[in-house]
Amino acid sequence: MNIVALLTGRGNNTLKNKNILPILGKPLISYPANVAKNTSLITHFYVSSDDDKILDITYKLGFKKIKRPEVLSSSTARHIDAIFHAVEYMKKNDNITPDILIVFLANSATVKSEWIEKGINDILNDSSISAEVPVYQEQDHHPYRAKRLNKEGSLEAFFDFADKEISTNRQELEACYFLGHNFWVLNMKNSLYSKNGQKPWTFLGNNIKPIFVDACFDVHTFDDIKRTEKWLKDYK
Repeated sequence: MNIVALLTGRGNNTLKNKNILPILGKPLISYPANVAKNTSLITHFYVSSDDDKILDITYKLGFKKIKRPEVLSSSTARHIDAIFHAVEYMKKNDNITPDILIVFLANSATVKSEWIEKGINDILNDSSISAEVPVYQEQDHHPYRAKRLNKEGSLEAFFDFADKEISTNRQELEACYFLGHNFWVLNMKNSLYSKNGQKPWTFLGNNIKPIFVDACFDVHTFDDIKRTEKWLKDYK
């Protein structure tokens, strides 16, 4: 099977050069890259970016370059379109059609090879799975606690609970999970091109399995860099 790692990151970011900023003396992007290379089940390695620095760093780590066109590199460009572009490149230029595609985000070092291996193995053992993704439990920001503004500018419940009783105690609410968004393990048979996948990330398909993690996050600020360095020291 073609089990393909696709590392994605663009150069035009609010935090300048964030994907290659030093984390414990190494470029941020090198962490997900090395996790991918240390995952024995992965057979092919690609990087998609508009930035030559990103492409050069990851090329030296064993990733084949896919130069992302400018139209897919703006702040308003959709990530999924860059993934589509990369997959079509693999098919056209290398005659490689991924069976399982692992998308790594360049701005997250909070990832482990064992998580990736679990996702791959689960899909190999159950082809009905459309994707496996990292999730963490978060009760403080439970959707039942969300508010929105009504026409009068006052707060109201985000959901219509009708006569349903909702506890104010977070521990009594149904367990709530949020996607980590530092990687996705995709079963290409029923995920990326899915027409009826779960919104808003329809490309994950409809049978999404969780990889439970304590914490995983992206880098968007300098505070995130400090947080990442602490995570690497604590969990590596």
